[in-house]
Amino acid sequence: MENRLRDYAGSCAVQLAGVCKRYGDFALQDVSFALPTGCVLGLIGENGAGKSTLMRMMLGCCAPDSGSVRVLGQEAGASREFAALRNDIGVVLDDACLPEELTVAQTARMMRGIYTGWDDKAFDALARRFALPGDKVVRQLSRGTRMKLALACAMSHGARLLVLDEATGGLDPVVRDDVLDLLNDFTREESHSVLISSHIVSDLEKICDYIVFLHEGRVLLADEKDALAERYAMLTLGEGELAALDSGCALRILRSHGAVRALALKERLPAGLQAERCAIEDIMLLLTKGEELDHARNTL
Repeated sequence: MENRLRDYAGSCAVQLAGVCKRYGDFALQDVSFALPTGCVLGLIGENGAGKSTLMRMMLGCCAPDSGSVRVLGQEAGASREFAALRNDIGVVLDDACLPEELTVAQTARMMRGIYTGWDDKAFDALARRFALPGDKVVRQLSRGTRMKLALACAMSHGARLLVLDEATGGLDPVVRDDVLDLLNDFTREESHSVLISSHIVSDLEKICDYIVFLHEGRVLLADEKDALAERYAMLTLGEGELAALDSGCALRILRSHGAVRALALKERLPAGLQAERCAIEDIMLLLTKGEELDHARNTL
């Protein structure tokens, strides 16, 4: 499979090289990719693919069995040098991880004591934008409002890198769009970068520069988002039309009720054949559930 981020040689906010980690029957295997500085990288994959484990490694919460995880130029882990990056990394995890007995206002005061780069004005502006109720305790907040509070905290202490694990989960479409606008604004600074995982793949298509697809602990695909759209197309055709295609055009197929959905290479499409835009979700589906054609092996 294609991994154009394995040996990225430019400036990186995050760089993983040959990362392996085993938990019981599950293993991350030879995970390598980079997040170029100033960009947004979307980490996608089904539940249990290893996305959250990778993020915990990036935050120094667990160590790989082998391989290297570097964040903002430092090896991730328990070192004093990595601990000094606390102000530079904003984090939102799937469960928000906020003290449930504190109010929103008290949470902000607590964060002021943790981060030397804390900016009250930045937090207050985000609190107003997200309509956060300052007098409510965290345990009384809906999941969506907790996530908005966590995002406001992550973006209020001068971070250069945001690590967001399902940060748009539980948010309604209007607020999700607002969050995506915030992330776009954040990366207008060339030194700012975002690594975000989400099951809402359409959100990632709106803002990401790069996509890394993790499946069963392995990187299936890592490339620029726009390059994926340029390289692949979706076809809907009959069995006869499939058989008539040139070898190497269709890479993976799904059969259903006499019709075939095919992931195809644009450059090999015959003239006049009607092709559809290939969304990232389509690529995920075909790569994980599609039948690999013999001629397509090692082509992706």
